[in-house]
Amino acid sequence: MRLELRGITKRFPGVVANDQVDLTVEPGEIHGLLGENGAGKSTLMNILYGLYRADEGEILVDGTPLEPDGPGDAIAAGIGMVHQHFMLVPVFTVAENVTLGVERTSRFGRLDRRAAADAVRELAESSGLPVDPDAVVEDLPVGLQQRVEILKALYRDARLLILDEPTAVLTPQEADDLFDAIRAFVSEGQRSVVFISHKLREHRVIADRISVLRRGRIVGSADPRETSEQELANLMVGRPVDLVVDKSPAAPADVALHVAGLTVRDPEGRTLVDDIDLDVHRGEIVAVAGVEGNGQTSFVRAITGLDHLFDGDIEIDGSSIRGRSRKEVLRSGVGHVPEDRGTEGLVGGFTVAENLVLDQWDAAPFARRGSRDFDAIAEHARREVEDFDVRTPSIDTPVANLSGGNQQKVVIAREFHRPLALLVAAQPTRGVDVGSIEHIHASIVAKRDEGSGVLIVSSELDEVLALADRVAVMFRGRLVGPFPAGTYSKEAIGLMMAGADPADVTAEGAR
Repeated sequence: MRLELRGITKRFPGVVANDQVDLTVEPGEIHGLLGENGAGKSTLMNILYGLYRADEGEILVDGTPLEPDGPGDAIAAGIGMVHQHFMLVPVFTVAENVTLGVERTSRFGRLDRRAAADAVRELAESSGLPVDPDAVVEDLPVGLQQRVEILKALYRDARLLILDEPTAVLTPQEADDLFDAIRAFVSEGQRSVVFISHKLREHRVIADRISVLRRGRIVGSADPRETSEQELANLMVGRPVDLVVDKSPAAPADVALHVAGLTVRDPEGRTLVDDIDLDVHRGEIVAVAGVEGNGQTSFVRAITGLDHLFDGDIEIDGSSIRGRSRKEVLRSGVGHVPEDRGTEGLVGGFTVAENLVLDQWDAAPFARRGSRDFDAIAEHARREVEDFDVRTPSIDTPVANLSGGNQQKVVIAREFHRPLALLVAAQPTRGVDVGSIEHIHASIVAKRDEGSGVLIVSSELDEVLALADRVAVMFRGRLVGPFPAGTYSKEAIGLMMAGADPADVTAEGAR
């Protein structure tokens, strides 16, 4: 499929999201789309997929104008989109998810589940995305769930596939498998891919050509074979970017977090966190690597006071948190960057300024005699928005109106501005561009150097290896390590994230 976007412009109140964007994707091409948070990537793709209507410009598919009124029109034109957050029904099978809305029926109008499963199995094998069509989606690891999302688009005869942050929850090995499938998809020369990712290395590995968006405009294109990651980063941000985390050796002091025998179970009695022991000292960064869905969420919720039903001991600065409220835990000196900013980190209808004091609005300096000090809140918001480069029309803008990356910056700014005994950051740079990652990583190291203990939980191995003084791996609720940074290679840690025993891997990977 040949795609042309000509002069696409989209305005929202106070901001021009896309400004006269021209973009061409050729048949058989994997086209990388790179840009900062709020640069307009998602808006542009949502216009193409029919979720938004452009104010100006036109879309041509194989030379024919397309004006999609919704995703149905885009799908009918051969465009499929795989969103960063999976849109699957957990209790349905793979086949039921793939065929949802276009179900196969028998001559009597009944669902033909066997025919659907056979069709999905054949599609999966021919596409290089093998998965059991009869498996229930909630029982699948995230790498296979990603395949199901792609199969949904392929089942609807997509000839142009939009992949939005497709490796966000994958191990390095799973990402390599996905890249093989993407290459197979375009190999016959008739189908195309738009690949969106904040990971510069991935663009250089998979893309045939890269277009860079900055503040709503295309500012350049690049051949990944002739362009370094540093050059891509500079083009994307518009200034030199330091891609290496600059930090001195750790100076561990007293224990900030002590976890002993921590076990968490769900209401059905299934073990989510299995007998974990862990100490995090002031003045060090401990990073827990792992594919999402292996107990990290329950682990973080327990140590930050969100869940109280656990066995074992959790202490902050030597004091048990058992029986203490969430507010008491936070005000004891714990900062928490949650993995899901939408449900646990922000209130979408509140303004940027209000979200920046969400857990401190009733305490000095933001309140006096029980009443909020709006001037102090506004002054604080303006300072944090500038320091963390939050792209917002105003501090009074509802935070739901910001891009995902800028919402993440609001959470980070709120948690980092005060003295902390312990900083717990889950997926701290998810959906954040390379320029902001540079700032966030430097801020995390600064917190360590101020004397805070830092616990990072991340599925991004590059982030883990860049930040950690000690590394642990979480798999199926159990913790391996922590061990000093540099003990194992990136490949070896990736294998552990997939369940390999440390005894079976070396610093070079598998024996």
